[in-house]
Amino acid sequence: MSIIQKKHEKHCRQKWIRKLYQHMNSIKLSRKLTILYVFCVLIPLIVTDSIVLYIILNSENTKRQHAMENEASAIQYTLTNSIDYAAATAKQIYMNEYIERYLNYEYASALAYVEAYQNFIKTTLFKGGAGMDNTIITMYADNPTIVNGGEFSRLSSIEKTNWYSTFKASGQDTMLYFYYDNEKSPAVEAKRKVLFLKNLNFFNGSRCDKFLKIELDYSNMVRGLVKLGYEFPVYVCQGDKILLANDGHSSMNQNFEQFKRKDKVGVRKDMSLYGCEMQIYILQPETNILKNILENMPLIVLLILTNAILPWWLMKELNLSLTVRIEQLSQVFDKVGDEELCRIDEISGSDEISRLMENYNRMAVRTNDLIQTVYKDRIKEQEMDIARQNAELLALHSQINPHFLFNALESIRMHCILQNELEIAEMVEKLAIMERQNVDWATDTVEIGKEMEFVEAYLSLQKFRFGDKLSYELDVDESCENINIPKLTVVTFVENACIHGIENKTTRGWIFVRIYMEEKESCKALCIEVEDTGSGMEESEQQKLFWMMQNASIDRLRKKGRVGIVNACLRLKMMTDNQVKFALESEKGVGTIVQIWIPLKGNGEIC
Repeated sequence: MSIIQKKHEKHCRQKWIRKLYQHMNSIKLSRKLTILYVFCVLIPLIVTDSIVLYIILNSENTKRQHAMENEASAIQYTLTNSIDYAAATAKQIYMNEYIERYLNYEYASALAYVEAYQNFIKTTLFKGGAGMDNTIITMYADNPTIVNGGEFSRLSSIEKTNWYSTFKASGQDTMLYFYYDNEKSPAVEAKRKVLFLKNLNFFNGSRCDKFLKIELDYSNMVRGLVKLGYEFPVYVCQGDKILLANDGHSSMNQNFEQFKRKDKVGVRKDMSLYGCEMQIYILQPETNILKNILENMPLIVLLILTNAILPWWLMKELNLSLTVRIEQLSQVFDKVGDEELCRIDEISGSDEISRLMENYNRMAVRTNDLIQTVYKDRIKEQEMDIARQNAELLALHSQINPHFLFNALESIRMHCILQNELEIAEMVEKLAIMERQNVDWATDTVEIGKEMEFVEAYLSLQKFRFGDKLSYELDVDESCENINIPKLTVVTFVENACIHGIENKTTRGWIFVRIYMEEKESCKALCIEVEDTGSGMEESEQQKLFWMMQNASIDRLRKKGRVGIVNACLRLKMMTDNQVKFALESEKGVGTIVQIWIPLKGNGEIC
């Protein structure tokens, strides 16, 4: 990145900062204190409380999530343990050789079977009916000599049932099966059932097919789930079918309901148990935010009073303490007359504002005494100074005459047109326009906007001379365009940049003109910058030119050298009562920048 680009970027940053400062300086003190409260108290408080609240809620959610996961694992363990008991019973029957022979035996008559059944019960101590833990065990065999009843039945009695058909279609040897038994039978009430099904094919060479059904107590499984007293709603589902639940969806005499609350699921745990694919859903509890707020309302009110309202009250009182006295001081300044300064009658406090008011009173007393003694003499002296400055301005005006007569320029232009030298004719025309502006000395001042039109015309004219060797950029802040400055001030420095900067350079060069407002030494000032990327100056030449600018005078104009620069600096010094500031930086082979600071009054006029 070149030096010019770096300086340009630096200027843009400075320009943005200046605009920000200007905006802040335009805001009233009371509003500034309000902004201070919002950004330094209220917003940090909201952010901090939000972070703390988020941490607390996140911690609670994490704990709740762990609790739901633990609950799902416990339910899985409970279900597995319950079904494993039936599986263990089924395994004992599956491997019992005596039961195998009993089911395979071909009985001569029904009476023979009954006698064999009674002997079986006595010998094996196998209890009939419901069995243990309200489970019903039934074994089926494809043996026509068996009489249906008790724990044994023919296989043909169940072949047309839905649950048996489902088991056979699955191709499994063991299966856990939930279903709703609504077969139309006077002796059977429609209800939900849980079956553990298993083929009895352990022994080879069996003469008939055998099958085991263990019917578990569905209501007992539901009661066990409810008695566990889980904190969260629990649903054990198979697909969209609710198998078990702890919140009223497990009625024995109603068909299985559909699970429609998947949007409320906090934890899902899949499990496969003896061919039955199940999902355990733990629902998130309904949180009552309003209830929690009402429960903690005293604490919330205390925090609001402590962290928000109390600082606001203190800020308000501080605002009154500052603004009232500053307004009092401002009113005194507004009452300042031409011949006397008003005093502040009552001063309260001992802070910086109070000391400022005391110092103002002392200054007012001294100033009033001084006005009374030297006021008239100073008026006469000022009148003489104004007359002298006017005479000097007239002398300066006489030096700024056109170098060519307008008639001669017009003759040259017409001759160029006749010779088809149109570019030269245009150059002569622009020069004539500039000279007509230069000789108009009805006033020594010109608005910056008008002055920049002169600069644009001059640089456009120089483009004819230098071509692509010269490029330029003009950047003028809109707030500066109506400010009056001495005529030909900017044009003079631009001309110097062209002649002494760009002309002696073999490569392409730039001229930058920037005019803007800035705060300098606690005072608003107009800043004029003329920068070129020309040949630059040696250190000795730079010091000499800067000394001439600083010490511009009528006598200095009579000497040879850069008369135009001295002329412009002198008129600036006279117009600003020597308040103007100059700066000059140059580097050989890099370029030169000239900066001019002109102090302004509060209304934007030059001091």
